[in-house]
Amino acid sequence: MNARRRTVLTAGAAALVTGCGSSDGDGGGDEESSPPASGDAELTKTSDVPAGGGTIFKDRKIVVTQPTAGEFKAFSAVCTHAGCIVATVADGTIDCACHGSRFSIKDGAVENGPATRPLPAERITVEGDSIRLG
Repeated sequence: MNARRRTVLTAGAAALVTGCGSSDGDGGGDEESSPPASGDAELTKTSDVPAGGGTIFKDRKIVVTQPTAGEFKAFSAVCTHAGCIVATVADGTIDCACHGSRFSIKDGAVENGPATRPLPAERITVEGDSIRLG
């Protein structure tokens, strides 16, 4: 019976993540769509990530920020509260529209709950004007 309960909970969590992560295509200005990447494929150009802000890649579940000019960071775009995909990057924070959590563009730290854990860092490489995964 325990195994069955775990299966139900896992399926429920998957449904929650899928439901929260859906995009209504409102084009909020902070997202960019691209085909899935593998390995060290180019994610974006440095000029596409505003200084003091960031760009969300919903299909790849990654947000790339530029806290100060020339300094690039990447984090999971999946909110650590309920699994929603973050919606915007504004005023120094990465914002989740589902429940209001906000995370620092500098280190992914929680700036406003209900999330209690930071966004996990993602690995990127900056070469010239290219930002690559990995």
